[in-house]
Amino acid sequence: MNRRQFLASAALSGLASACGSGAAGARAPRDPAAFRTELRVPPLLEPEVDKDGTRRYVLTMQRGRSEILAGKPVETWGFNGPHLGPTIRAARGDRVQMTVTNRLDEASTVHWHGIRLPAKMDGGPHQMIEPGATWSPHWTIDQPAATSWYHPHPHGKTATQVYRGLAGMFIIDDRTTAELPATYGIDDVPLILQDKSLAEDGSPTGDPLKGTFGILGDHILVNGTYAPFVNVRTERVRFRVLNGSNARMYHLTFADGRAFHVVGNDAGLLPAPVQVDQVSLTPGERVEVVVTFAAGEQVLLRTVSGSDDIDEGDFDLLKIVAAPRLAASPHLPARLTTPTPIVVPLNAKVRRFRLNGHDAINGKEMDLSRIDEVIPAGATEIWEIENTVYAHNFHIHEVAFQVLAVDGEKPPAYASGHKDTVYVPPKSTVRLAVQFGRFTDPATPYMYHCHILRHEDSGMMGQFVVVEPGTESQVPRTITAHHM
Repeated sequence: MNRRQFLASAALSGLASACGSGAAGARAPRDPAAFRTELRVPPLLEPEVDKDGTRRYVLTMQRGRSEILAGKPVETWGFNGPHLGPTIRAARGDRVQMTVTNRLDEASTVHWHGIRLPAKMDGGPHQMIEPGATWSPHWTIDQPAATSWYHPHPHGKTATQVYRGLAGMFIIDDRTTAELPATYGIDDVPLILQDKSLAEDGSPTGDPLKGTFGILGDHILVNGTYAPFVNVRTERVRFRVLNGSNARMYHLTFADGRAFHVVGNDAGLLPAPVQVDQVSLTPGERVEVVVTFAAGEQVLLRTVSGSDDIDEGDFDLLKIVAAPRLAASPHLPARLTTPTPIVVPLNAKVRRFRLNGHDAINGKEMDLSRIDEVIPAGATEIWEIENTVYAHNFHIHEVAFQVLAVDGEKPPAYASGHKDTVYVPPKSTVRLAVQFGRFTDPATPYMYHCHILRHEDSGMMGQFVVVEPGTESQVPRTITAHHM
């Protein structure tokens, strides 16, 4: 495989490189015996159900203390606890309301990454929650089964607040999809991957807003746990993997080289399982995989270096310990779902975006009062993302897209699903078929941006509004930044 072929494949499947600068080399233990801390599985957040059936989820942003390194408690931030947040789980058709209270001493937001919802409920930098205030967005879940997440999105402070620990998973179920392992914490296990630079006392160090890529740490946490193990009791386990790091890309594989199956991308399940032996994620991307285990075995999940200059060494992440006897699991279905294809009309609008340095798109830094693009509701468009320099990725709020090509190369089967975040390799162009929703609001924008958080905070972000078709020319291109 030549370099161009590798980059095309990497961009589309996630088989790519780490992003950032930091201490190189493996710091997680190479000895399986060193994995002594049991993996923390974030608790499910149980909703309160109102008389009208609305499911109300209560979240509090707060400070706390956690032991990232055993016996060394340090200050961290979290939702409903000292670090990270509980897992929200809802089903298609549910009416939901989020009651989010900010107990921090600075303003923040909560963005529902990967969730399709009205712009006023999106939690971008226009929906700020001041210290002591409460925000209560509400909507009806109307999208296929997927693994999404939630995190802060205040302009200029996202990198710092996520690095301190504000992140959690948001799982959407859809009863029309094929049966997969689904018992939370048993055979359906979330894995939130984040890297930290740690001082001797265990406290996170470094400045997420300095350097080309921000922080690329030398300790990898899984669900906030360093060097963890997890006991599995079933033949097959579904891992929902989220790259919650600021900049690092993970190349996930098993130490014994075993094959496993990708069953889902960011925005939903694949039509059928795809067998792989490695898969990687840029910041903000998710992947669902199903892994088969034999009774009594142990295996390490690890991330390995790629072939680009921005890679950052090999790390062992998680020891998986299979019980002496494993409960039988159903065979992996041959078909998973029938996702609605994103069909591009012959006259589709083509929009082009040029990523310049680490702080501009099309030569412009982010401006909260400027509307960059106006989209007719329900449109399907071609977006071309040209990267002129080093590694970037690209996330679009409230859409599903399919990757059509990277530098003219078609995506492999494991990258054929619906996504909302994609890797854009250095000096390459990614071509996307983007499907927009039908929520209209000419005064409240959604975001598109690089999800390397240093870049996002530095200005590599733009805004678009979705409006009634035919009214695009009537929409003002400036708005007043506002809170909540």
